[in-house]
Amino acid sequence: MTAGLAMELRSVCTILVLATGSSAVGLYAAPASHAARTTGLGKPAPAVCGAGTGPYQWQLEKKLKLPQDGRMSTEDCLAVKKLQKRIGVTPVDGAADLRTYRMLLVFEVRKDPNAAKKCPVRSYRVTCVDLTRQILWVQKNQKVVFAPVPVRSGRPGLETRTGWQRVYQKNKTFFSTIYNNAPMPYSQFFNGGQALHGTYKDLFKSGSGGCVNMYVKDAKRLFELLEIGDRLYIYGRKQPIRAMEGAAVKSDDQLVREAFGSDGIPVVDPVPLG
Repeated sequence: MTAGLAMELRSVCTILVLATGSSAVGLYAAPASHAARTTGLGKPAPAVCGAGTGPYQWQLEKKLKLPQDGRMSTEDCLAVKKLQKRIGVTPVDGAADLRTYRMLLVFEVRKDPNAAKKCPVRSYRVTCVDLTRQILWVQKNQKVVFAPVPVRSGRPGLETRTGWQRVYQKNKTFFSTIYNNAPMPYSQFFNGGQALHGTYKDLFKSGSGGCVNMYVKDAKRLFELLEIGDRLYIYGRKQPIRAMEGAAVKSDDQLVREAFGSDGIPVVDPVPLG
């Protein structure tokens, strides 16, 4: 058999295998790496997940009840991607990062963010801002009327003021007069220049100039809900950045505080308004 004829026969056999989804003895089978490879059940094999080990690997393994070895496996990566789809994290890439972990913690407390009873319950709307967990929600009586969302509060030296506050000014479009005209969409001012507002920056890095930042879509919904005079209760404190060594023994609250700065900020006892 000539080399040219052998090559033609191999090409024909490859086409037959791909067309039928099966292999035959004596026929040339397509390599296993071919994009059209299948499982034993004739279904497409699952895509390989390429995310590497992330800084919140161990924590997400624990939450997802995976083998806790602190190293990314294909099983881990696919499980994290499934989680990201479920809780609305983008991109859906399987990365065990701070964004995914923070959003999972927000998702977990969505039904009862005030389980610890640290935000006062009133007959009127109260916007609760928990600086320790870096979350915000709105409640009226015992009912949550605005589900928890992640926030970013003030960085060291420019901490968000705690205690009872009131919304005294609302601006759908606003630009900071002291931070290089930085956009502050859907601003709701509550204390001096500090406001609830959206940000186009990474919500999970550094800190604000004292404002309570959130995703723009969340800031818009909150802007539409609250009115001038609405009350806020801001409590807790941020913690300093810690090295990840020993993360396995940290509590969830400690882990939430990673990468958010401000050591030794006292918690102020609030004086209720009115």
